[in-house]
Amino acid sequence: MTDVAFATARQLARMIKSRKIGCEELLELMVRRVRRHDHSINAVVVRRLAAARKTARECDNALRRRGFRPGPLFGIPATIKESFDVAGLPTTWGLTEFAGTRARTNAVVVDRLLAAGVNLFGKSNVPVMLADWQSFNPVYGTTNNPWDLARTPGGSSGGAAAALAAGLTALDYGSDIGASIRNPAHYCGVYGHKPTYGIVSGRGQALPGSVAQPDIAVVGPLARSAFDLETALLATLGPDPVDARGWRVSLPKAGFKSFSGLRVAVMATHPTAEVDDAVQAPILALADTLARLGARVSTSAAPAFDCHEAHSTYIRLLRFATAGRLSERDTRRFMREREGLRARDRSYRAEMVRGVTLSPAEWHALDEARHHMRLAWDAFFRDWDVLLCPTAATTAFPQMQQGERWERMITVNGRPQPSTTQLFWAGFSGVCSLPSTVAPIALAEDGLPVGVQIVGPQYGDLTTLRVAQLIEREIHAFVPPPAFAG
Repeated sequence: MTDVAFATARQLARMIKSRKIGCEELLELMVRRVRRHDHSINAVVVRRLAAARKTARECDNALRRRGFRPGPLFGIPATIKESFDVAGLPTTWGLTEFAGTRARTNAVVVDRLLAAGVNLFGKSNVPVMLADWQSFNPVYGTTNNPWDLARTPGGSSGGAAAALAAGLTALDYGSDIGASIRNPAHYCGVYGHKPTYGIVSGRGQALPGSVAQPDIAVVGPLARSAFDLETALLATLGPDPVDARGWRVSLPKAGFKSFSGLRVAVMATHPTAEVDDAVQAPILALADTLARLGARVSTSAAPAFDCHEAHSTYIRLLRFATAGRLSERDTRRFMREREGLRARDRSYRAEMVRGVTLSPAEWHALDEARHHMRLAWDAFFRDWDVLLCPTAATTAFPQMQQGERWERMITVNGRPQPSTTQLFWAGFSGVCSLPSTVAPIALAEDGLPVGVQIVGPQYGDLTTLRVAQLIEREIHAFVPPPAFAG
């Protein structure tokens, strides 16, 4: 049954519909794997097994009814990021003050997944306030990477990616404002999709009491297949019920079925955020393979704006978008710190302080700069179908939980780099609302997965997904981590 545990969601849906496996049987298989393996990973930190078993029985009974038409994810055992509301379950974001709370209603995405047939049996771990590329918190503890238990699975959707890689769930759904879907997918060797901003409702993926949609932030699926990403995205697509009274989402279809003629730009590193050779090399090798398969490839094409300034703009807008989570005391402290900043200080810490203390005029200037970049991206994608780039500067790094994020160092080509520097690769597309799909493309010499980030034009989600699907079908697909393949 190991092959079943690592099957894609769409494969499992076909098996269920053809009666090759029952919904109860499949759920119990996942539950056994969670009980066997999750003690070492700690990915599925909230479980609702009684409700899931009831749903599985109802699904099996429904299939026996003549004329019943199951949804695209019917009977699929799935988890969801802890930050989404699921009625009756805690939504803590890793904060102890919310450990005793229970959500009263489902997030919009949860309702849509349930309508598509998903059997939700648990929630996956996150860092405190979803604010790290590691996934540890005082409520649920630390999640480990199934490829190397001493390393991070990424964050903030780290529990989701770890559970998928280890065969503990068939599908998960995460959120992304700073690579929180993309980074864990890269570190754990699975697939993740950051949708175009606003095309999937984030209602119900928030701290208790919050309903406003934050700037830059999106929600999107993680899976073991890019085909599953498309199925899950289409099942959850669209605004919340209030906005749906007036508008719908209609994504352009991908206009190609092979790599032949595909126009591919490649940026494997950048001076603002150097990328380790272990990550660069597989991306450049992929570019060579695409060229041999008929794609037109350029390693010099880039959008017409200053990428370093784009990074600065992103950091400040990002930090302003999350500043509402700060206490008044912290805000006053940052205001005092800003007064002492030197104009030439462009470190992450300095840009973060500027971001959380933006004046209205400063925010509008940054927003104007962002929209100029958005138009530059649009012009770029008239000549190129996608841009391939890294998701992060290295493969998964060892767990490091002491100090501030910008004080923690990763090793890039033998030199220390603040871990926050690689936010460049999160904001490059994210600050301008663009879709990005991450697909595994290789195992590095250290045995850890390497993913590629596939960036497309605004609303070009089906294009980036199609490229990921072609890579999966023709070049490299998901590989289970050896310690969990049995």
